[in-house]
Amino acid sequence: MSITLNRSLGVQRNKLLRYKLIKELYQKSVQEHPYTPTTKILEIYIVPIYPISRTTLYEILCTSITTELKEVESAIEKQRQLKATQIQLFN
Repeated sequence: MSITLNRSLGVQRNKLLRYKLIKELYQKSVQEHPYTPTTKILEIYIVPIYPISRTTLYEILCTSITTELKEVESAIEKQRQLKATQIQLFN
């Protein structure tokens, strides 16, 4: 159970970090070209670096990345503390 949970937390954390990079790239592109439609920003600036769909971009823009990242980080820290406690029990 612990290995699967650790793996899923790691996958979630990496996904959120990737989302954060994509969102920063989107915001930078919007600041440089304020009247460009989202689909063109996706096509010109994001897809060459991160090949994602329009639906995925909208999902990224609606995701509360910092909040979810804090939750995942706290869950990872709890797992580390639990592992340290278990190691102390068996030593």
